[in-house]
Amino acid sequence: MRTTDVLKALADETRLDIILLLMSGRKNVGQVVSKIKKSQPNISLALKQLLIMGIIDQEKQGREVYYQIKKPELMRNFLELLEQLQK
Repeated sequence: MRTTDVLKALADETRLDIILLLMSGRKNVGQVVSKIKKSQPNISLALKQLLIMGIIDQEKQGREVYYQIKKPELMRNFLELLEQLQK
């Protein structure tokens, strides 16, 4: 995961919302769509971009695909640092 990829991910509102949601644990597409309130195609595209950037992982369980933050502790620290910079 490159720093520029993380910054690009955080610069997009939908991707940032997904990252913040996944910080609470893994979710499937349906769960993400219901919480983020955006269309399923938009959520799927954002998830694909986060996968390509190396920020999230996916895991198939039967017919469901679950997404989770690849390195949650590092992402938590990164988000906390950004929050501190805003003060």
